[in-house]
Order: sequence, then C-alpha cells, then structure tokens
Amino acid sequence: MTSPRTLRLHEADNVVIAIDSLATGKTIDGGIVVGQPVARGHKIAVQPIASGEAIRKFGQIIGFASGDIGAGEWVHEHNVAMHDFERDYAFASEAREESGLLPGEQPATFEGFRRADGRVGTRNYIGILSSVNCSATVIDFIADEFNRSGILADYPNVDGVVPFTHGTGCGMGSKGEEFDVLARTQWGYASHPNFSAVLLIGLGCEVFQIPRLKKMFGIVDGAHFQSLTIQEIGGTRKAIEAGVAKIREMLPLANASVRETVPASELAVALQCGGSDGYSGLTANPALGVAVDILVRHGGTAILSETPEIFGAEHLLTRRAESAEVGQKIVDLIEWWRDYAARTGGELNNNPSPGNKAGGLTTILEKSLGAVAKGGSSTLREVYRYAERVTRKGFVYMDTPGYDPVAATGQVAGGANVICFTTGRGSAYGCKPTPSLKLATNSDLYARMEEDMDINCGDIIEGVSLEEKGREIFQIILDTASGKRSKSELLGYGRNEFVPWQIGATM
Repeated sequence: MTSPRTLRLHEADNVVIAIDSLATGKTIDGGIVVGQPVARGHKIAVQPIASGEAIRKFGQIIGFASGDIGAGEWVHEHNVAMHDFERDYAFASEAREESGLLPGEQPATFEGFRRADGRVGTRNYIGILSSVNCSATVIDFIADEFNRSGILADYPNVDGVVPFTHGTGCGMGSKGEEFDVLARTQWGYASHPNFSAVLLIGLGCEVFQIPRLKKMFGIVDGAHFQSLTIQEIGGTRKAIEAGVAKIREMLPLANASVRETVPASELAVALQCGGSDGYSGLTANPALGVAVDILVRHGGTAILSETPEIFGAEHLLTRRAESAEVGQKIVDLIEWWRDYAARTGGELNNNPSPGNKAGGLTTILEKSLGAVAKGGSSTLREVYRYAERVTRKGFVYMDTPGYDPVAATGQVAGGANVICFTTGRGSAYGCKPTPSLKLATNSDLYARMEEDMDINCGDIIEGVSLEEKGREIFQIILDTASGKRSKSELLGYGRNEFVPWQIGATM
C-alpha cells in the first residue's frame, strides 16, 4: 500500500498539499495520521501550529491559526484567520539584467499582421465600438448583418466583424478618473493591432462624446477608422444602413492584410487566472511563469494584472522591480485598493471566491502567492494604469480589478495580442480581438472540459517538469499568434467579454 500523495512546497512550510483526496485515518509521508477527510488541493498541518502562529505555504505567510491546530488536521477557513503583518519590500534587491537568448537558442518567430504604426496583430478583425450603451443595439444589428449575409466568405483574410457593447458611457462624470479610464479603454481597442479597421458609433447626446475622444487622442476619420452618431444620421435604421455601408468599404482594405514572419519580441501576452484552485500555484501558474521568462528572453512583453489578487504577495514584485520608483508604484496601488475596498464596505480578503475556497484556497494571501507565479522571475520593468498603452518590453504590471473580463479588457486595451488564462475550477472565458488560451491546473478538469481547455498542466503532478511545460506553453503561444484557433475561439467566445472598469458612481 502506497501512502496518499502530498506535496511540501518549501522546507519552511508547516502545511502540505493533498495531491490525492485523503480519508480519515490515512497516514501521509512522515507518519502523520489524517484527522478528517481532506479533499485534493487542500492543506494538512504537518506539525502542531499554536493559536496565532503563522501558517506557511510557498515559504510565505498565508494566514494565522485561529486556534491550536494539531498535526494531521485539515487547514482551511474554520481554523485560519487573517490579520496584517509587516512585509519587507526590499525594493529592486532581486532585479537583474536579462540575459537574452541562451547559447545555441534561435530567435523565435510567428506569423503576424504588421500594421502601419509598426505594431503587430495576431488576428485581423473589423471592430464596431459603441461610445455608450444607448448605441449597443445598433452595433449588434450591424455585426449581425455581416454574420448572417455570408459576405465574409469573400474576404478570407478577415477574421470577423465584431461588436463591442458595454454598460456605460453616460450617467457618469464628464471628467476625472472614470471618464479617463473609459477613454483609454475605447482608444486602446480602436487602435489595437488585432483590428484592421474600427467603426465607433454613439447616440449623440451622451456624456462620453465621440468628438472629445477624437480630440484627446488626435484621431481623424479615414480608411481605418470611421464614426457616426444615431441622432445626427437620422435614427436607428439609417444608422444601421450607414454602418453597414462603411464596413463594406473597409472590407477590401482589411482583406489585403496578410501574415508575415515577425520576431517573438512583437508579442504582448496578458496573464490571467480565474476559478483558481489549490493546484494553480503548483502547476499552471509556475509553468506559465517559465513561458513568460522564455518570452522575455526573446524580447517580448508579459502583462501581469489583477491588483486585488497580488495583495499579500506584492513584496515579491517590489523586490523584482528594476528600481525603487517602480517598486513603490506597486505599494501605492495596494494602498489605493485598501482605501477603495473600505469606501465600498468591503475588504481585500473578500477574495477568494466560494469556488476558490472549494478548490483549496483559504485566504487572499495564499491565492496571491500562487497568482504571482504567472509572472516568472524576470525583472519588473514598469507599472501601468488600467488600459494604458504598454510601451516597455519585458515583464510589466497593469493595475486592474481581479474580475477576469474587466481585467482582460484593460490588458487588451493596453495592447495585449495574446492572453494566457489559467484555471482550476473551469472558467469559461474567451476574448476578441485577442485570442485567449486556457491552461487547466489539473488533469481532471482538462478531461471534463476538454472543449474549453487548450493546455493540460495537470501532468506536472505526474512528473512533467515545469521547464518542459513552460516550453510547450511558449510554443502554443507562437502557434496561436500565427493563426491557430484557441478553444474559446472555436466555441465563439469574445463578443460579450468587453467589460470596461466602472470606477465611479452611476448617476
């Protein structure tokens, strides 16, 4: 009889992870007897932990014992408490110069669409944006006309005509952070390299005025960008007819775009995790981190985000910052979020979600430590505001909420042309115009939701090395950037996942 499998992540840890579900009375490595049933992905104490003592996983504090915990006891919400503690930010102490390609390593390439501004797309869509929710139905009707008519079959290089509706644009302030966030998001999509052309449609009387957006960013209507408002053109039917006509004019130009070989340095990969579980920090996230380090070595960009989900692990990023100034930006974000959560009657430890907890994650500290692993080990080069265009190469950070559609919308607006999304519970997510790869943290999930999952990272538990899986992920990123469809693309996801961050009050 073999002992049930457990995993100790660091010699300083006082808990181990159940790789297999454990029954009462089972003996695990070290001769410890399990006190009650423990589901896979959950934690078991491997030594007595006194009330108030720190609980350690990854060699880091993930919480504190709310009462005495005996060896062999299940460690979870019922006996773990949260309270603040000092963190050593050690700004820039672990920053290093990137080494570049390894000896004998060939520069990686992919097949992408080179745009007039020099940036490179991985897809070739025509986008229809609404300035306000009041024009959402019109842009849906326009897109439906093209998808229904079959005309796109005559333009094989065009990936589709896609509407991006949202729930704001009016009932908001005409200046300040909320307006600026929406402006950055709209312009980030309108200028995204995965679009060959964009049509922006408004109602006409909304707070978020199209002429003001154009003035802010120096936009001029032309072959690649057009705009109109429903009120000015004469109503719904006329707006639909005019929108269809404008896109018909855009199609030949969009179809003239062809893929060409470009260096991997043109990739900007957004890092996401959703529906995390106890395996996320063991398999998919660190494997993605290996792929990120490979990408950075080849001159590319990786964008880590979701500020509420780095809380408790921010000191790992400040140490990797290229300077104290960059590191301080991370600390400032955490303080902003503390205040933001308090103002809305919440707290940052409202995260993890019920699904995260069912999967074995107990506190936001534990979740954050696993989430940060997606960023690999490369030096943190810059910190960006939500939806701000990312211009630095290498590993960077963007401030976003933890809610995946909102976070990914900001990353795409910043220029991400591929998304890598790890999940342990089975998040159903896809994105347009940027393809999203789903990385399953465990093999059971991959088998159960294979139509949604692109990569199985559960085999790491069976002996596949993180390095091998990281190389596999990097190759799949290149293949996807070159046109291979992700599972979520094949399922048709991406039309409804445009969700700009609404910060302020709706009035």
